[in-house]
Amino acid sequence: MAKKEITGYVKLQIKGGQANPAPPVGPALGQRGINIMDFCKAFNEKTKNFMGKPVPVVITVYKDKKFDFIIKSPPASHFIKEAVKLKSGSQEPGRNIVASITKKQLEEIAKQKMNDLNAHDIEEASKIIAGSARSMGIEVKE
Repeated sequence: MAKKEITGYVKLQIKGGQANPAPPVGPALGQRGINIMDFCKAFNEKTKNFMGKPVPVVITVYKDKKFDFIIKSPPASHFIKEAVKLKSGSQEPGRNIVASITKKQLEEIAKQKMNDLNAHDIEEASKIIAGSARSMGIEVKE
């Protein structure tokens, strides 16, 4: 079987189960010649369980205008905001602390994000998530 020739990659962040041909999806895929509705239907089907959450997706575009896509887990910042029940992080992280998060909550988030993180175990993954929390102006409690 011949290997398909890849013409490029498209990285988008779309709310789970809510992909539609409007920007940013339509223009990004249209310029690559991909059938936008085929992508929207397939994406919405695969992301029903992430309904309403921002979902990063990497779309591989082939020379014959076909495509594959890989769905990643929602961003760590989304899980952190969900855990501490915030709308957004601090406007001045480092100066203004807007909330605090426990080590247990960090571990829960790390378990959900483990596949997408560059870490060998939950302890390392928790440190990555803790860094994200600090950069949002959220204090890490023992």
